[in-house]
Amino acid sequence: MPRLHIRTAQPDDVALILALIGELAEYEKLSDQVVAAPEQLTEHLFGERPFAEVLIGEVDGQAEGFALFFHNYSTFLGKPGIYLEDLYVRPTARGAGLGKALLGRLAGFAVERGCGRLEWAVLDWNQPAIGFYQRLGAEPLDDWTQYRLTGPALRDLAEKAL
Repeated sequence: MPRLHIRTAQPDDVALILALIGELAEYEKLSDQVVAAPEQLTEHLFGERPFAEVLIGEVDGQAEGFALFFHNYSTFLGKPGIYLEDLYVRPTARGAGLGKALLGRLAGFAVERGCGRLEWAVLDWNQPAIGFYQRLGAEPLDDWTQYRLTGPALRDLAEKAL
């Protein structure tokens, strides 16, 4: 049985985190969208005002996956929540229980921190992930459509709002 270990990322993990982000992007066929630099991750994860947290998942002492998450807030519940931005386990480590262990640690954080929920998004075509999440008891939010503003549209709206 493989030995699993989940630990909180440290500043010297930035290169590893960036490599795992690249592997996730390749899996999701989104490699062309990765523009994050080590300096950005260092500042945003470990700087004066961290915007997100990262867990590193290890199998037999080797880093094989990660979970990047941050807090959000539910006005309906009147409680904070945790939003899982990225969950990735290297193909060679899949099936060892690392994904479940990472999500389990996040669920523990949510309970310890008084959160009302743990949420994330998954690409519609990613049936292995969808099946995995459903086996854990997660439910899709089919009534919601996710929206995003980026690049010029984000800047245009910001400028028009002034």
